[in-house]
Amino acid sequence: MSKRLLKRFLGGVIQRGKLGIAFADGEVVELGSVQQGFPDVALRFTDKKVPRDILLDPRLGAAEAYMDGRLRLTHGNIMDLVQLLRSNSPWERGGRLRAQSLFKRLRNRAAFAAESVNNRVGSKRNVAHHYDIGNDLYRLMLDPGHMQYSCAYWDDGVETLGQAQEAKLAHIAAKLALSDGQHVLDIGCGWGGMAIYLAHHFGVRVLGITLSGEQLALARHRAEAAGVSDRVSFELVDYRDLADRGTRFDRIVSVGMFEHVGRPQFETFFRAAANLLEDDGVMLVHTIGRLGGPGITDAFTRKYIFPGGYIPALSETLAASEKCRLIHTDIETLRLHYAKTLRAWYANCEANRETIVNLYDERFYRMWTFYLAGATAAFEWGGMVNYQIQFVRDRRSLPLTRGYMGAGEQKLLQEP
Repeated sequence: MSKRLLKRFLGGVIQRGKLGIAFADGEVVELGSVQQGFPDVALRFTDKKVPRDILLDPRLGAAEAYMDGRLRLTHGNIMDLVQLLRSNSPWERGGRLRAQSLFKRLRNRAAFAAESVNNRVGSKRNVAHHYDIGNDLYRLMLDPGHMQYSCAYWDDGVETLGQAQEAKLAHIAAKLALSDGQHVLDIGCGWGGMAIYLAHHFGVRVLGITLSGEQLALARHRAEAAGVSDRVSFELVDYRDLADRGTRFDRIVSVGMFEHVGRPQFETFFRAAANLLEDDGVMLVHTIGRLGGPGITDAFTRKYIFPGGYIPALSETLAASEKCRLIHTDIETLRLHYAKTLRAWYANCEANRETIVNLYDERFYRMWTFYLAGATAAFEWGGMVNYQIQFVRDRRSLPLTRGYMGAGEQKLLQEP
């Protein structure tokens, strides 16, 4: 029964590109047809339970079958398979729009309400799950210069991952409108790349905060090696606890951290940020976001990648910030930049497959590349984008027009 249902389901999905499936009982089926620009993939199920597991939860079921070696690719790779499935059901479907059914509205409402609360204890545990697996993996995957684990900026003429991450840092720094002598807070500082960059190009002091012990140790080492440790410091502290101290900053930047806040804590985050920001200060939040309205985090991501995480819709992000009297002065949507970044990370992982397997094991490698492949497809065909949102507390804090951004960015890119 499950085999027949899976064939019917996939047969309705695969229209462009080709998928061959060899079932455990020896039956072989081919779905779709070869079409330029769409993958040609073949796979084999090693046991009869795989179709059932996929039907129960397509993303989690397929991921665990692939991780366990029960779903094996015989032509193409996991990036090809995920791209084939997602490209046949793009977010931008076009055509006439219809109202959601009552069942779908109720299902989405129930799933929405079930999202977990991300309190202080849970936040630290969830961050450790992803970032404390060891710095060696991230050294292999990320750009070596800045170790940026967030969407790069692929401007015209940018060809390498390193160039794109440098361009991202300049793009964000220009939006912060920095001046010498200012005190900057980096919420979710990663391995210190942003803090070190700002200290290198501006006469500012930077405090970076993280909940990952692995990140903290390497960030401090990198700042020392870069010769900026006199103006850059890092601390293992929750943003809520930092806000309770009463310290205030001229500028706040947060890149790739808001996705970990958790929906019930959105207003808490923005209230803490507003209390941390000087009255004439500027804040820039760079986050993954979802097109359309609020949604849910899929089971694979919750279980294996970002427990407690949630990708926000722009509407709920702004609604939370508005309650804290933060004024959004500029919003930019980066549509395909993260897809290009993820493809570069995936290529780095493929190039270092043997090393990663030796560090962890084959199952971890399959899990990690499934995650990267799924994320890439979500940004190329699904409902994921990146938002950069600039906030102020005082409408007079910034120039009246956006010209300062482009001028500042070009100046930074021309500096050594």
